[in-house]
Amino acid sequence: MRIPYTGPLPPPLIIPESAKTLTGAASAIAEFLTSHRTSNDASPKNKTVLLTGAGISVASGLADYRGQNGTYTRNKTYRPIYFHEFVSSHEARKRYWARSFLGWTSLHKSRPNLAHYAVRDLNKLGLLSSVITQNVDSFHNRAHPSLPVVELHGFLRSLVCLSCKRLMPRDEFQRWLSILNPAWDSFLKELLQTGALDTEDPDERRKKGYRTNPDGDADVPGAPYHTFRYPACPECLHRPPILKDGSKGRVEVDADGAWSEKSDSGVLKPNVIMFGESIPTAIKNQAEAAIDEAGKLMIVGSSLATYSAWRLVKKAFDLEMPIGVLNMGGIRKEAEFFPGREAVADSKKVFRASLAAEEVLPEVVKLLQVENSHR
Repeated sequence: MRIPYTGPLPPPLIIPESAKTLTGAASAIAEFLTSHRTSNDASPKNKTVLLTGAGISVASGLADYRGQNGTYTRNKTYRPIYFHEFVSSHEARKRYWARSFLGWTSLHKSRPNLAHYAVRDLNKLGLLSSVITQNVDSFHNRAHPSLPVVELHGFLRSLVCLSCKRLMPRDEFQRWLSILNPAWDSFLKELLQTGALDTEDPDERRKKGYRTNPDGDADVPGAPYHTFRYPACPECLHRPPILKDGSKGRVEVDADGAWSEKSDSGVLKPNVIMFGESIPTAIKNQAEAAIDEAGKLMIVGSSLATYSAWRLVKKAFDLEMPIGVLNMGGIRKEAEFFPGREAVADSKKVFRASLAAEEVLPEVVKLLQVENSHR
């Protein structure tokens, strides 16, 4: 995955003008989702594919990246770990897993919000073909398991071994981290007692020395990350993997079972796409197929700062698909997606609103349910 676009974003375009209000935005989205349907309503070409980003999960208590309380907005020095750093540096992995150990508690207790369940209801109304999400929180899968979801950047609910490629549940890994790091485990319990994990207000968390990011990462300034330990892949420990050169890998652990620097294999990684890491071809193909099979594209809660998401919207634009955007604030190069389209103010072909998804989407569902009841 390429490094995200970090330049200033343009002010949001509002299309139509009435979409400035909650009622107007809901009406525009409802019209966008239901227009240009043929007699064969079951056809994917009559349906809309959603592309969602961190903004749809803000109401679940997770920070976004560019919003008023977003990671990049509040923490100008924030720098995510890069794939090559994670793979090559034991110290970088210590720091990553220490922060993830603390942040996992917040992510694990979070739940899908009204926007995710509105997506479920829109699918029940027969309006959606699938969801492509940049998020790694698995909320879409939990809120609407019957609607196909392409997790473009992976998911945090599992880890993957860099050597044998087997998956491991994150909850199980968290228990291992607690056992290997009793002092950190005590610190986490202290955080819980202070209430730092009970508030979703980033300022309140900072006052208590705690800061979280959308990917389950937590930052505690001055923490001794170098003391943190993490386990080796149990499969590789039991059955050493065969390396690319044909030799047998070496996996060693200390007396407590923590991965040792004497090893050259058995490193567990979160099953997410890190910056500098390539998105698997199969996932790319699934995302492109989701665009190809749908009739329209609707972006929810994404500024399209990552190229992997932006290119999908560009593909939809090149296919002359109607494109709608519901995102707080601007999106990357958004003006490129609207000029030259016929009747740009017509929400049957395009809409653009800058309101909270958890407020607007449930209203869209209500409007459409009333319309259906009158038919």
